[in-house]
Amino acid sequence: MKTDTSNHSGINVSTETGRLRKLLIHSPDRGLGKVVPSKAQDWLFEDIVHLDTMRRAEYDYFVKLLLYFLDPAKIKGRLKAIDADTSREFYIPGSESYFNSDKVIDIQKLLGEILENESVRIKLTAAICGIEKCSFQTHEALTAYDANELATIFISGSLPDRRMLFAPLPNLIFMRDIGIVINDHILLNKPAKAARTRESILAQFVFFHHPMFADIRENIIEIPENERHFLLPDEEKASDYHRCTLEGGDVMMVAPRHLLIGCSERTSVYAAQQVMKILFDRNVVDTITIIKIPKKRDYMHIDTLFTQVKKNMWVLLGALARTGDEAKKRDVLHFFAPAEPQQDFRILQFIKGHEHKPIEIENLEDLLTDISRNDLNCEDDVQFIYSGNNEFPFGEREQWTDSCNLLAIQNGVVIGYDRNDKTLEAFRERGFHIISAAELIFRFENDDLSPDTLTDTFITLPSAELSRARGGSHCMSMPVLRD
Repeated sequence: MKTDTSNHSGINVSTETGRLRKLLIHSPDRGLGKVVPSKAQDWLFEDIVHLDTMRRAEYDYFVKLLLYFLDPAKIKGRLKAIDADTSREFYIPGSESYFNSDKVIDIQKLLGEILENESVRIKLTAAICGIEKCSFQTHEALTAYDANELATIFISGSLPDRRMLFAPLPNLIFMRDIGIVINDHILLNKPAKAARTRESILAQFVFFHHPMFADIRENIIEIPENERHFLLPDEEKASDYHRCTLEGGDVMMVAPRHLLIGCSERTSVYAAQQVMKILFDRNVVDTITIIKIPKKRDYMHIDTLFTQVKKNMWVLLGALARTGDEAKKRDVLHFFAPAEPQQDFRILQFIKGHEHKPIEIENLEDLLTDISRNDLNCEDDVQFIYSGNNEFPFGEREQWTDSCNLLAIQNGVVIGYDRNDKTLEAFRERGFHIISAAELIFRFENDDLSPDTLTDTFITLPSAELSRARGGSHCMSMPVLRD
């Protein structure tokens, strides 16, 4: 059954696996090529990346796949010409040959469009120059650029002549973190790290000023800051109780009335409480499950630990599942594993009207099984696929390179990285067809396969450079409409 979108301009997400119809992305921009080793970790990267390889050999396949599934008229029959164009104009918002889809939408395109409005342009330029501590001369100089180039400057931090004005936004390729659609509402997130402050301002302006979101402006939710936060000592501002940070990788819309929120190194308990209060007050959902995970760099968000593959199937890290301890006992190398991997792992479920009586759920598998059976009405057995096929040490190795971070384009059809061999082996054992993005695109173009007929398919993306950025296909997408 398709979602009724008549009252909200095609903005509605109430599932992780319904057929994807519209999403926001951001292709790697010139700012990613400006990340230097001394600042990589401050900018949330583990390493510097080779921009041209990330674009041409990896991310461009992601865009082409999305277009074949969501907006084939923009790409079908044009593949040879697109691949032959060394300028890559097809992928660059504002260029003559840009694919310009209203279903696969680069946020840079939306930013360029709102900057055509003089009032918005003045306000946003002042906001960016203020937080970046630009000189008055720089502020004035920015008025000379057209809207598309100004959008590129605000994102990349650099001018067309390659001079840098301020830090780049290399994490903007992970669109999931700036916002999340919850039914017909949009939750604007509050990034935890200073490196992403400019992203949140750009997102705020896009969502409140672009015509695409005009009909649901009253449904845009901003998380209130602690009203006395400016009075708190710095050490208290950093505490989980007082700080207000939330990122989209910690939010999953698993069923029409059920939302998951992770409390991680990036999302605070305080922010989760505020979101729960707002959503219950507005009657957007009935159930919110809070999943507290260890504050570890490799566990970053809950979508680095599990994602949904189909209604009755999930991929997850075995070390945080019910079978984790048994798996380690079978392995003679278990002494390399953490002594107490679940010590900071806790699941509490809150029901609207009974918030004062949360239900504690013992483990992740029980929660996910309950979602599949009771929220999604699955009659088939609920199945779990484990990172690294639950073999030590491949579970943790491949989770680090986003084996659990998959984007479902439709029920049972997912996109993930090609490098996670043991996880792919586990999918193959469950009857999944494993096919590379390049081969699938070729077969779509030649009508050997159709997106509408695919079932139980894992599409592999090249990932040597993308995986260095510490995010997978789930992170790189912000769905705004699903069936």
